[in-house]
Amino acid sequence: MTFPVVRHRRLRSNETLRRMVRETNLTVSDFIYPLFVMEGREIRNPVPSMPGVYQMSIDQVVQETKVVFELGIPAVILFGIPEHKDDIGSGAFDPEGIVQKAIKAIKDCCPELVVVTDVCLCEYTSHGHCGIIDGGTILNDPTLEFLSRTALSHVQAGADIVAPSDMMDGRVMAIRQKLDAHGYSNTPILSYAAKYASAFYGPFRDAAGSTPQFGDRRSHQMDPGNALEALREVEQDLAEGVDMVMVKPALAYLDIIRRVKENFNVPVAAYNVSGEYAMVKAAAANGWVEEDRVVMEILTSIKRAGADLIISYHAKDVARWLQS
Repeated sequence: MTFPVVRHRRLRSNETLRRMVRETNLTVSDFIYPLFVMEGREIRNPVPSMPGVYQMSIDQVVQETKVVFELGIPAVILFGIPEHKDDIGSGAFDPEGIVQKAIKAIKDCCPELVVVTDVCLCEYTSHGHCGIIDGGTILNDPTLEFLSRTALSHVQAGADIVAPSDMMDGRVMAIRQKLDAHGYSNTPILSYAAKYASAFYGPFRDAAGSTPQFGDRRSHQMDPGNALEALREVEQDLAEGVDMVMVKPALAYLDIIRRVKENFNVPVAAYNVSGEYAMVKAAAANGWVEEDRVVMEILTSIKRAGADLIISYHAKDVARWLQS
C-alpha cells in the first residue's frame, strides 16, 4: 500500500499523537551527573570552558547531590582534584583521599543515591598520565596494582560502582580479583571499554587538572578511526568480569554505541563529554541554537543509538525540562 492510502503525517499532526508513538524517550533515570570534588570548604570554582560546571569542596558537593537526588537523577560520578600529586598518584588510593571522603559524605547525606567513581591515576600523578611512567613510557602491568587499590579504597568508602577509565589492558580483571578477594564480589564494574583518544576532552582536563605534562594518551586510548577494535575491547572486558561498558565520547561515536549494543546486548553507558557540552553552551550563548531543543536532540540520539545510561553535564537541566 502506498500514497494516498498510506499517509505517515497522520501520526505527526499534534503533540499528543507524536508523544504516543515516539520510539525513543529520555527519562531522568537515564542519567549520571558528573561532579568535580576538591579539598577545602565553601569552594565553588566555576570552570570557564564549561558554564554551569564547578570544582566544589565536599560541603558544596553534598549540597549539589541533594539537588541531584531531588530532581530524580539516580547517580553521580565523582572525579577528584587532590591537593598534592606524586609520580605514582598515591592520592588516588589514599583511604583519606578527596574522593574517599566525598563518597562518605554523600552517602551520609543521600544513601539512596548511586555513587559511581572514576578509577584512574591521571588526576593524581605529577606527570598527568594514567599510569606509572618509566623513561617516558606508561607501564601497563605495574599500573594495574595501583588501579585495583584505588577501586578497593573507593568501595570501602561506600562507592556503589567503580568505573576504570585508564585503558590499561587487564585492569578489569585486576580490579575484579581485588574486590572479590576483599569480600566485594557484588560491587559492579563499569568500564570505559571503548575510550577514544579524542579532542573533545579539553574542557574536562581544565576541570579535573589532568592535562599530561608531556606527550599524549594515544598509546593507550583508542584511535578514532577504529571500530572493530572497540568490539574487541568490549569483548575482553566482558571476559574479565565487567558488568557494564562505556563508549566515550558519545556524539562522534554513535555508530560505536550501536555496534556495541547490537553485538553484546549488555548495559551500555555513553559519556556526553565536556567538549560536546561546551560547544552547545557556546552556540547557545551566542544565540545560534536553542539550547534545550539541541540538548534534547543530542541526548535522544545517544539513547536511540543504544545507550542505556548517559553521563552528561546537562543532566540537571534535562531533569528540570522533563518535569516542566
